[in-house]
Amino acid sequence: MFLGVDYYPEQWDPSLLEEDLDNICELGCNVIRIAEFGWHLMEKTEGQFDFSFFDHVIERAKARGLSIVMGTPTATIPAWLAKKHPEILSEFENGSKRVFGGRHVYCFNSPALYTYSEKIVRAMAEHYKDEKAIVAWQVDNELGHEDSDICWCQQCRKGFQEFLRQKFHGDIGALNETYGTVFWSQEYNDFDEIPLPAPTITTHNPALRLDWERFRSRSIEKFAAFQADLLREIIPRVVVIHDFPGGGLGKHVDYSAVARHLDVAAYNNYPVWGGQREPLTPNEIAFGLDHIRGLKGQNFWITEAIMGAQGHDVTGFSPRPNQAKMWAYESMARGCESLFFFRYRGGTKGAEQFCYGILDADNVKRRKFYEVQSFFGDIKNYAKQLETPMASPVAIVYDYDSLAAFRIQRQSVLLDCQAEMKKYHKFFYDRNIPVDVIPADRDLTGYRVVILPQMILAKPDFQAKVKAFAERGGTVVLTYRDFVKDGDNNLVLGKQLPLDFDVFAGVCVAETESLQEGQEFPLMGEGAWSGVEGRGGIFREMLTASDGEVLLRYHDRFYQEFAAVTRKQQQSGWVYYLGCGLEEAVLDRLLEQVAEEQNLPLEPTEPGVEVVYRGTGADRVRMVINHNAQEASYGGQTLEPFQCCILPAVQ
Repeated sequence: MFLGVDYYPEQWDPSLLEEDLDNICELGCNVIRIAEFGWHLMEKTEGQFDFSFFDHVIERAKARGLSIVMGTPTATIPAWLAKKHPEILSEFENGSKRVFGGRHVYCFNSPALYTYSEKIVRAMAEHYKDEKAIVAWQVDNELGHEDSDICWCQQCRKGFQEFLRQKFHGDIGALNETYGTVFWSQEYNDFDEIPLPAPTITTHNPALRLDWERFRSRSIEKFAAFQADLLREIIPRVVVIHDFPGGGLGKHVDYSAVARHLDVAAYNNYPVWGGQREPLTPNEIAFGLDHIRGLKGQNFWITEAIMGAQGHDVTGFSPRPNQAKMWAYESMARGCESLFFFRYRGGTKGAEQFCYGILDADNVKRRKFYEVQSFFGDIKNYAKQLETPMASPVAIVYDYDSLAAFRIQRQSVLLDCQAEMKKYHKFFYDRNIPVDVIPADRDLTGYRVVILPQMILAKPDFQAKVKAFAERGGTVVLTYRDFVKDGDNNLVLGKQLPLDFDVFAGVCVAETESLQEGQEFPLMGEGAWSGVEGRGGIFREMLTASDGEVLLRYHDRFYQEFAAVTRKQQQSGWVYYLGCGLEEAVLDRLLEQVAEEQNLPLEPTEPGVEVVYRGTGADRVRMVINHNAQEASYGGQTLEPFQCCILPAVQ
């Protein structure tokens, strides 16, 4: 277990180094994370590499028994590179260049980026390849963050055209047929006629836009793979990580694809940042952690854990005493096995002056310092339990292409795909059932419940896997807008919805509509659900049930003949179809039935009290976390505000 801090010694007078490292050891750290923004310091002029500064830092850290996580510095290109190769700078949608001065200002499809990144990474790797103190290498920083996942330059246009040329094997006719470009006379005679989907009158072709999303993701994945492969070429037994930012399910990059090139996925966990009025809710924080754990289906690292208030130009909410410490416990509970706090000391210059650290600019040890020290001193005692894998009986499955399809055509002004996922996640979170948030290419073996929110693109291999899962005894929960389009983001002539799943689910979609605020509709139960009433909204599909059991039916004037929620047995498993958005009470009742059918051990607790079990056998422990700003109770024990207590699994 690595416990450490993010340290930027290049931002401080060298005279502070010895004291800083002593303080870092006093905190209980065994590692520091360095160098991720140090390109110019290592290459002040082109081709003149000088690693002496970080050599000295590493030597002084080693003298204290500290290990190192070394970052490749490509997130912040030097000014001389931007001056020599202005084409390396990415472009906004309106065609204007992003100006040198921030971070992540490069274009992922710039040949110059690859040329100069290879030079600095190769030089670093060769220089440090025998350095035993370096326990991991982090490639770049927060790929795709802050709109850096999109560029509209001519390099990207040429790259996109080549991407399409390869996809369609040079056959422009096949592209025209797939896209349906006969519509609006959009046929192309050659791939070099294809535009980027920048603003136009009305909108671009949805199939082209989906391929653009795939190209954006592939551009970032290739850059991460390029660095990971380079490090593996030079350094024996290297451990390659990357620090993913939050909100990954809404970005133009498939983080699970990037994670395939890593040894460990890492996460920068900010429950509150910048102008947020208050932190994310506990279940939303947990959802983010469960998503990162699902990237590789294994434990992960936290490379940036919040301790002080954060913000660039707007200072954020300051975590209350013990609150940030509690978030660190939650991270460890949900699969983190090594954790770094951001940052050792808050900066006095540059864009992150209001990203407060363990120490503030006055350099005085106060509450935050001793909270970190207390956390490290306690959590290291549970390394054995926290390094074991987590086993979750429930999976929420997402598909990058389907999420992109909703960015392209939202369909309902109220529909937020991530928010919909979080509704299902919250039910199990509130009852302390672990959930994996996983990509669609993952094996479903071992799960008992699989939920597919808004999986709009029908992909035969995935659908076959889901059918087999249900037939083996699993429960599948389908939702409205599942399997509406083919893999090219087109509707399909002559097939009922859900595509190739109508017989499996026992329903077909007769009509659809989206709803807005104030247009919620009544629902009425029947059969086993007789007497149940509720409301739905956001979107609805009028379902005609064939051999599916109707649980809820629409109860407004025009649509009472149609089902809203159905269930069908599939050999030893079940498949549910939710044809509309359900209010929380109704959704909870439905998921309680699902949990009962699968014998899931629900453990409701007071609101804001989270319980996670870690470890195996006699070493298994229970981590009980109070997210509340007031006392709470669990098992007859009083929990102080933001307290975490670690108990034996069975008392």
